[in-house]
Parts: sequence; C-alpha cells; structure tokens
Amino acid sequence: MNACSELEFHNVDFRGRDKLVAAIDEAVVAGDEHAVTSALRNALCRMIKDRDVQLPDCVHEPIVDHYARRELYRSPQHGYSVVAMTWGPGQGTPVHDHSGLWCVEGVWDGELEITQFELLERDGERFHFRAAGGMHAGPGSAGSLIPPHEYHTIRNTSPDQVAISLHIYKAPMECCSKFVPAKGEWFVRENATLATDEAA
Repeated sequence: MNACSELEFHNVDFRGRDKLVAAIDEAVVAGDEHAVTSALRNALCRMIKDRDVQLPDCVHEPIVDHYARRELYRSPQHGYSVVAMTWGPGQGTPVHDHSGLWCVEGVWDGELEITQFELLERDGERFHFRAAGGMHAGPGSAGSLIPPHEYHTIRNTSPDQVAISLHIYKAPMECCSKFVPAKGEWFVRENATLATDEAA
C-alpha cells in the first residue's frame, strides 16, 4: 500500500515520523502562540536537516494542475495538523489567509518565494493589500504566521524543479479566504474549501 493512501486516517507512516511528532508535541506546549511558533520554527529547522526523518515518497510527486496538499499527521492530543505541500514548477497560491489559525511553514526541498501582504483597508468584501516584503526560502528555512498578520502568497518560481514544504497548523485548515485581484491594490475575497490529495 502506498504510504499516502492512508490519508483518511491522518496518520501516514514514514521514516522518522515518531521523532518528528515528538519534536512538534514538545513545541506546542511551550506557552502562548508566540512561544509555540518560535519553538516550532526551531524544531522544524532541526527536523528538516535530520537524516533520520524522511517524508513519504508520495510528497515528491507533483500534481499537474495544482499544488498538492497531503495531510501526514493529525494530533489526537493537541489537535494540530501536519501537511506536506508539493509545488510543481510555477505552482503557487493566490493571496490568502489561514482562517485565524497560526501556522509554521518550512521548506523541505527546493526553493519557494513567500510574499507577505499588509491589509491597509477594507470595504465590505473588498480588501486593499500592499506587498510588505518577500523572501526566497531554501531547504531548512522556516517561518511562522500568526493572525492577523497572515496574508501571503507562496510560489515555486523554478521552471523545472519541484519544491516541498511542511506546514504545521494549530488545527486542520479546511477552509480559508483567498483574495482575487480587482483593481490596483484592491482584491475581492472569496471563500475557499481546502481539500487534501492522495497519491495516484
């Protein structure tokens, strides 16, 4: 059975999973959300570089028409969700939020371009954003998002390389708001349901 065919159980088996889960479990009890996300960033950077931890083969398989979201683990004790994302060349997200959930994101393989957006004003379902800095993140780097500073995009800008990132959410992120460009720096909000993918 393919390791990622067990996604409905939210507990995919892979080399070093118990070590990764133990490191996350230790971090999520560190205190308030700032202490937790700081501890998680450090833990994730360590785990990405730890050769004992190897993500399942399926996360190296991109999906042609969208970036892949594969939930690898959901904590029965703490409620957090661990999702591996696979980014084919050129794949990325629109501006989006995280539905009020904190998240720590680390680049496992390849490079990703992350752009933060600042919300300047809101008019009903219209939002005025301005890009507020970006970075190219390579393997072993990690960052965190704590609402309300959660608006961002992620993109694999490589024309031929696949990128893989690991995301730890406070709770399963099954929906979010995405923001569609309207005019100038104005965007229109749309509700998006987030599904998880399985390997073919």
